[in-house]
Amino acid sequence: MNLWYTIGGMAIVTYLARASFLLLPPGVETPPWLRRALRYVPAAVLTAIWAPELFLAGSELAISPGNERLLAGAVAIAVAWRWRLTFVTILAGLAALHLFHWLI
Repeated sequence: MNLWYTIGGMAIVTYLARASFLLLPPGVETPPWLRRALRYVPAAVLTAIWAPELFLAGSELAISPGNERLLAGAVAIAVAWRWRLTFVTILAGLAALHLFHWLI
């Protein structure tokens, strides 16, 4: 029963945090420090999604030349930094992953 209270409580907190920006009266402005902090949320969330996939094999740290995901990630990061095109980055990362999987 305690699990359902925890899940329900987190759902309410999450909903209120997201809805607060929509439910605030029109005259209420977001503080500048919060706006600055919110700019970093997408990058932080995306990093939290892909970083474990590159650096972990199972539950162990896998930083070695034999980790084809890490090598393909490095290629994708280099392509993203150079050209800043999402589709090209995805294609380069997938091609590199398949190439390194075939080679290693």
